Amino acid sequence: MTPSCNPLRALALTCLAALCATLAQADIFVSSEKDSAIQQLDGEGKFIRSIPVCKRPRHMEWAARGQRIMVACGDSDQIGVIDIKAGALIDSVPTGESPEIFALSPDGKTAYVSVEDASELAAYDLVSKKPLFAVKTGAEPEGVLATADGKYVYVTSEVANAVYGIDVAKRKAIGQVKTGMRPRRFAISPDMGELWVSNELGSSISILEVPAMKLKETIKLQVPGMRATDITPVGLIMSPDGKTAWVALGRANHVAEIDVQTRKVRGLALVGKRAWGLSLSADGSRLYVANGLSDDMTIIDTANRKPLRTVPVGREPHSILSN
Repeated sequence: MTPSCNPLRALALTCLAALCATLAQADIFVSSEKDSAIQQLDGEGKFIRSIPVCKRPRHMEWAARGQRIMVACGDSDQIGVIDIKAGALIDSVPTGESPEIFALSPDGKTAYVSVEDASELAAYDLVSKKPLFAVKTGAEPEGVLATADGKYVYVTSEVANAVYGIDVAKRKAIGQVKTGMRPRRFAISPDMGELWVSNELGSSISILEVPAMKLKETIKLQVPGMRATDITPVGLIMSPDGKTAWVALGRANHVAEIDVQTRKVRGLALVGKRAWGLSLSADGSRLYVANGLSDDMTIIDTANRKPLRTVPVGREPHSILSN
């Protein structure tokens, strides 16, 4: 049998072609703070278009996957709604001053927004566009995560160095946990029992037991040849199976891959300047990294932590969504 007729080789080529087709069809969206736009690229990083939105777009969430995106508009004091097909901002929800991070309830009817100037977590009804309730937190609340069962919302306080848990039904805080210095972002285990928190000025990850609100463990992050003060983790994302956590190390210009079970860093990948926002492709084969100071995005093959390419994505990219 000639090599060209080998059925295993043919199958491998077919699978590779299918993977490439999937990646090409999966679009990437990057919020560009200084351009007041969202950059749309294909799964391999080819530029498609720039979508004008609101002033200083930051964090994004899917309102309807592949159809509508919601984005925090830091200098417009609102959450904007973008229609992907139209390539335009079609609606907005007024919020408190300078929203950066928000989370949507599982039913998509409520947005939970950290309002820095008011030191609170505010909930907004996305249909009526009216405030529902607000819960006081420590100063400069930042990261927000809503659990998949809709029962709890968690928010970080950069000044208090703490995470606050909020009972949605009771509309009140259920407790707080001290973390490392300047906690920023969250990832949660599939069973919702472990909450991972990136500590930007602590060069670490805090692992919390929730909803009990207890600190379980702290992972110190290191990059050979770099001072701890240069390791400033912010972006944090967990694989769908809960076995791997990826952390963007900020000024260290790397991302770290962590084994969730052993708490050990498997390895590092070199990216652009000030690695920040993260997103995983639907199949988990690609990690997309927003590099805020080099104005680009690095695409990483997660199987071997290999950076595949780095592409420009506008000025000061903040967050990334992939479908």
